[in-house]
Amino acid sequence: MTMSEAALTPLKELRVSSHQIPSLGRIPNTSIQGKPLLIYHSAFHVGTSATTIESHLTTVGVVDPQWRYTMYSTSHFHSNTHEVLSIASDKAKLCFGGEDNPKRVEPVMEQGDVIVVPAGVAHRLLEDIDGGFTMVGSYPKGRSWDMCYGKEEEDEKVKGIEHLGWFDRDPIYGDAGPALNV
Repeated sequence: MTMSEAALTPLKELRVSSHQIPSLGRIPNTSIQGKPLLIYHSAFHVGTSATTIESHLTTVGVVDPQWRYTMYSTSHFHSNTHEVLSIASDKAKLCFGGEDNPKRVEPVMEQGDVIVVPAGVAHRLLEDIDGGFTMVGSYPKGRSWDMCYGKEEEDEKVKGIEHLGWFDRDPIYGDAGPALNV
């Protein structure tokens, strides 16, 4: 067993939350492709370093880790790619769907959790609970990300979400996994 495999919760033990979030104004959320926001609770064991998470993601080969940072405190979404956020340290309360959306999702995410954010889903940091919340942000191989805020001038970019492919392999578990069952 490799270090990366040892740090990963077995798929049969993984708890997953799935959320469909309706559009809010010019923020499409999950309305275009119908792919849900997925939360893999404790996918990585507590204490798994950002370096180990990045190594695991690179080995699986579905996404490229591109940054380590917290989440922006302004609601934003990506029109040109899906996003995989792996929590590397501490915990925070996040908002998905837009803070004015009555169907928004506001989970407390902590080290080891993974979020698969479909293109178009607004997200932001509400509260960094421990003061050192850090994620590894990853995107499907060959993709870069844009920043959209639900403005009129972004309407053409948002239309492109319809044509984005979904994952052929799960970004965390590879040939099996929750992202393949939606």
